[in-house]
Amino acid sequence: MATSSVMQSIMGGQKEEDGSSPKAKVSTGLFDLLAFSGPAPERINGRLAMIGFVAAIAVELSKGEDVFAQISNGGIPWFLLTTGVLSVASLIPLSNGVSVESKSKPFWSSDAEMWNGRFAMLGLVALALTEFAKGGALINV
Repeated sequence: MATSSVMQSIMGGQKEEDGSSPKAKVSTGLFDLLAFSGPAPERINGRLAMIGFVAAIAVELSKGEDVFAQISNGGIPWFLLTTGVLSVASLIPLSNGVSVESKSKPFWSSDAEMWNGRFAMLGLVALALTEFAKGGALINV
């Protein structure tokens, strides 16, 4: 027992009263949340990409405009508004110490959200590059 407590103090860890290891305290500072390896950047970018990909396809289906036409025909204010709202909505729970993993469900898991966001980022870039190479909308209405 004494050796275990000495090792714990040397290793820097402490045991909780129930005998479990302490949980790592997550910093909730804005710069820590937005750090390169922080919890916010990839998640926010993924959420924006998911919304952007669905919106780009929806506008393309309804109006026949490619991504570049959508941006030049008033898409920038919508992009800025969506970015601001979604960033604030994503940062508020994180700044209050709520982790995404704590709200993860078996079907709607945080890992699934990350992968969907990654695929949406790739899809949005692929859509823009394909339309640029083609010289117009991917889906002609």
